[in-house]
Amino acid sequence: MRTIIGLDPGLAATGWGVIVADGNRLRHIGHGTVKTPASAPLVDRLAALHDGLMAVIREHCVQEAAVEEVFVNANPQSTLKLGQARGVVLLCAGRCGLPVAEYATTLVKKALTGTGGAAKPQVQAMVERLLPGVAVAGADAADALAVAIAHAHL
Repeated sequence: MRTIIGLDPGLAATGWGVIVADGNRLRHIGHGTVKTPASAPLVDRLAALHDGLMAVIREHCVQEAAVEEVFVNANPQSTLKLGQARGVVLLCAGRCGLPVAEYATTLVKKALTGTGGAAKPQVQAMVERLLPGVAVAGADAADALAVAIAHAHL
């Protein structure tokens, strides 16, 4: 059995999802989003992201981390801030001694839906199908659970 946290990095909202993988069987443990206020200074937002993720990792006794790779968008400032948030996500996993796997968004989508170009609602529907009884509110948490599920099967 492996306890896996999937992480979808973002400065405003970082999604997380924790599952237990026992062979091909998956069990949902928890999911959510660590949010930071846009009005706060960058350093405070990064610190809040760190503190929130460390609490989640410790609370759920996570053994492995799977992180969605970030994309480069047209706005260099947004890309830089996303990269800084991703750095905090990786730092948290590293400080907890977790092995980290990184996955491209298209690979995660393909693993769950069969196509790398799947829309977010399709991914969320597959997450809810693979984790019966789980209703995921929010794309960030759904994406994080998708990364954890893909990691469990890849």
